[in-house]
Amino acid sequence: MSLTRRQVTTAALAAVPLAVAATGPASAAVSSGRVRREPTIYLAGDSTAAQKYADARPETGWGMALPFFLRSGLKVSNHAVNGRSSKSFIDEGRLDVVLGAVRPGDFLVVQFGHNDSKIADPARYTEPWTTYRDHLRQYIDGARARGARPVLATSVERRKFDAVGVAQPTHGEYPAAMRALAQEEGVALLDIQALSLALWQKLGVEETKKYFNWTETEQDNTHFNPPGAIAVARLVASELLRRRVLAPRDVRRLTETVPESWITWPQA
Repeated sequence: MSLTRRQVTTAALAAVPLAVAATGPASAAVSSGRVRREPTIYLAGDSTAAQKYADARPETGWGMALPFFLRSGLKVSNHAVNGRSSKSFIDEGRLDVVLGAVRPGDFLVVQFGHNDSKIADPARYTEPWTTYRDHLRQYIDGARARGARPVLATSVERRKFDAVGVAQPTHGEYPAAMRALAQEEGVALLDIQALSLALWQKLGVEETKKYFNWTETEQDNTHFNPPGAIAVARLVASELLRRRVLAPRDVRRLTETVPESWITWPQA
């Protein structure tokens, strides 16, 4: 089913109040008689980060778990959508929706690459060193124009091992192209591709199955179950701190166990 840009905008704006937030109500600090608005972390990305609903359980996007690692009051507005690339997210009007919502002091975390490589699909395909970077610049420029801080995140790795158990990269030149762009534009980079690849190698062939959406009927090496989403969200939060996007007071539980039971799947 194809949607007009107007329909996408209307639906997405209606969903904004339902954005997942850290536990507890959003707080505001009062200083010199002024109310300081709490920032929001906006996510633009694909299915690996997206909100999942009851019909997809136990599939879990890492964006669903990110609030568990952030202080109460620091909100996450998750606009990641299954199957989108840096190009199709823009063409469908979804970036317009995000940029219409962001305010000065907010953050826009951008993770694309999984679907940009779909060369047979002109609606999604981008070439790593040209059109992919061109599209990512639209996120960067759009956020900056509104006083928000753009953050680039390389695509989280799939579960793939060679015959001797070495974890394999699967995203071609897209991570390198994003790294180069981040350096050129002076944008903070969360290198989730490299970090997740190292984590899958540490866990090994069999243990990683417990982090991906492996069920009795499906062996999915791309999407996560709750433990996988929590593990990747921990990487993201840790990198937000390490790259000084967030301050130490903004993050929590980076070394603590987060129960799988905290993950919930609302009705669509």
